[in-house]
Amino acid sequence: MRPGLDELVQGVRAGHRASLGRAITLVESRSPVHQDQAALLLERLMPWTGGAWRVGVTGVPGVGKSTFIDALGSWLTGRGHKVAVLAVDPSSVRSGGSILGDKTRMQRLSVDPAAFVRPSPSGGTLGGVASRSREALLVCEAAGFDVVLVETVGVGQSELAVAEMTDFFLVLMLAGAGDELQGIKRGLMELCDCLAVNKADGDNLLPAQRAAATYAGALRLLRSSAEAFPPRVQTVSSLSGAGIPEIWQAVVDQRAALVAAGTWEERRSAQRVRWLWDRLDDGLRQALRGDPGLRETLAQAEAQAAAGHAPPTVLARALLARFLAAR
Repeated sequence: MRPGLDELVQGVRAGHRASLGRAITLVESRSPVHQDQAALLLERLMPWTGGAWRVGVTGVPGVGKSTFIDALGSWLTGRGHKVAVLAVDPSSVRSGGSILGDKTRMQRLSVDPAAFVRPSPSGGTLGGVASRSREALLVCEAAGFDVVLVETVGVGQSELAVAEMTDFFLVLMLAGAGDELQGIKRGLMELCDCLAVNKADGDNLLPAQRAAATYAGALRLLRSSAEAFPPRVQTVSSLSGAGIPEIWQAVVDQRAALVAAGTWEERRSAQRVRWLWDRLDDGLRQALRGDPGLRETLAQAEAQAAAGHAPPTVLARALLARFLAAR
């Protein structure tokens, strides 16, 4: 039996893991009934949100995101922080399933009483995050976590949505994986606050240092020196912990710089507006698919598009016109 709204709010505010898990499951649900309940829940929790450090972590598969987050999160809890991790796993385009294996790779955080690790399937959402990552982030903040780390699926250039829901955008890179300049994706470089070359230990230390120097030079060409917080480049080892304190210091320094420049709240405000439009887009898509009067027309349009009988642009305009005319 699901708990009542009052009970769930109280459980989240008390930091009860079972309540936190149920609340995130509720906001992630696609059920219209659950979405109505989730909206009420978020409205109740809103006064206790907004105070956490929000850090997005991205990088190609194999760069060591989960191991890095385990190291960073453990370092933070050791210094009195409460850390929530929203780890997004890619969903199968065929079955829709997801392995959700990130939690098993965060062995220290998964048993740390000051941490909470929540793996979620991307559900086919573009941008490297799950469809309700923003809502889950607010629930974690309301539960008292003062640091929220968002790990993306790590698929490359589409990893930009995380930059629009977090305050600090960290990109992990590898040395020795081919030409370092090939790893520089302009979209990522224009948004990142810190680029860290991971696995900088043992025989890989010198290659990592050389790669970091290459990335630093490229960033100087791509980014303006007049920015309130010019992006930083460094090496890091998730095994030894070298570089972890410096990365967190960059998070602290970036916030201080943006607050001093008067752009911190502007950035948060712009994120909330983008969130509004994302939800409007999502709501319109669901309304179109769920409209009984359009069901047959939608099926016909899909068949026409699949057969190449009409341009999808023309079909989409006709469907939207019919949908709006019925309102």
